[in-house]
Amino acid sequence: MAEVSKEPDLMEQVTNLCKRRGFIFPSAEIYGGFRSTYDYGPLGVLMLRNVKEAWWRSMVQLREEVVGIDAAILSSPKIWEASGHLESFSDPLVDCRNCHERWRADKIEGVCPSCGSRDLTEARPFNLMFKTHVGPVENEGTVAYLRPETAQGMFVNFSNVMTTTRKKPPFGIAQMGKSFRNEITPQGYVFRTREFEQMEMEYFVPPDEGQRWFEYWCEERLAWYVDLGIPREKLRLRHHSPEELSHYSAGTADVEFAFPWGWDELEGIANRTDYDLNAHSKASGVRLDYFDQATGERYTPHVIEPAAGATRAMMAFLLAAYDEDEVGGEKRTVLRLDERLAPYKVAVLPLSKKEPLLQLAHSVLAQLQPLVMCEYDDTQSIGRRYRRQDEIGTPLCVTVDFQSLEDNAVTIRDRDTTEQVRVPIAELDQAVQQRVCQ
Repeated sequence: MAEVSKEPDLMEQVTNLCKRRGFIFPSAEIYGGFRSTYDYGPLGVLMLRNVKEAWWRSMVQLREEVVGIDAAILSSPKIWEASGHLESFSDPLVDCRNCHERWRADKIEGVCPSCGSRDLTEARPFNLMFKTHVGPVENEGTVAYLRPETAQGMFVNFSNVMTTTRKKPPFGIAQMGKSFRNEITPQGYVFRTREFEQMEMEYFVPPDEGQRWFEYWCEERLAWYVDLGIPREKLRLRHHSPEELSHYSAGTADVEFAFPWGWDELEGIANRTDYDLNAHSKASGVRLDYFDQATGERYTPHVIEPAAGATRAMMAFLLAAYDEDEVGGEKRTVLRLDERLAPYKVAVLPLSKKEPLLQLAHSVLAQLQPLVMCEYDDTQSIGRRYRRQDEIGTPLCVTVDFQSLEDNAVTIRDRDTTEQVRVPIAELDQAVQQRVCQ
């Protein structure tokens, strides 16, 4: 049973902050919005980029056996026929006979969320793939699909990657990018939307090592969220029961986060066995296996797949970081984001708008911009500007004051502790790098 958050208004608080400060906007808002679509604003686009870069660093940059690709979004129907998506990638759909709304049957417990009626149709499968046509003529020969996942692009490129990189199992192919699912009932703000970004890796291993690597990646992926600031008690690893397993899976576990509505999935780790490579090999007639020259053995690798949502992860990081406390007897809102995820690492704040101070402040900004993402703000009182930076998660504020004109030093203020230290401008690069460049 999902645990209910002790802060029922947390979701509303974070949603309001995202709109007010420029993290996330409803898409097409001036036209009344477009259901289940969101635009990432000036702060959101920076944070989302930081989430993806943290994933890429962990999964590719720091590992010698993993490489990346960027496969096409539009893809041949043959891929989705071989993978089983055309036949079985569906959710159970029901209609309410009273208000005529449509719902995903396994999410509403037999009651229409709109009108409360129990007079529902029998559930029927609804395929979640977005269908389109390529070229000026629309017929069955021009059908294409927007990918519902990034995984298949890695499977069909297995031989290309293995040949060009000279990798051998265990090795991985990683990819980040947009996926599209025609969800029946999008929900939870950006938690479940029809357009989203995925961060997936297919890890190819010898068949007898599948279980060991499955357990390894379960622990690795759980640790990644903890390392980036989500408290361990807000996370859990839930293994799927046999009835839940997908047709290709020999074992699946979800990294779950305690969202305001209860425990829900952040990331899935699946042991996909050799299902995908065998399916594409059979459908294409191209051999997708590995020959071990040392042993003379030929085998089809098994695949371990950690699959995360970038937008969903960003949402969890925001919820975990949101906090309220008091500073100087005044209530403040603060996002205690890990420095690696914060949209801006440093804010440069001149104490006054007088010209000599502004000139020095812009010089300090230019000094720091090559190192980290910075914001410049000279509007309102310094206290209000501190609160603004606290609310968007900026770890450090660099204040340029009139004393700076005399001693060539600035004040660095810490977001979490509000402690301030004086640092010579000549040593500012080093001081900032020590604090926020990890």
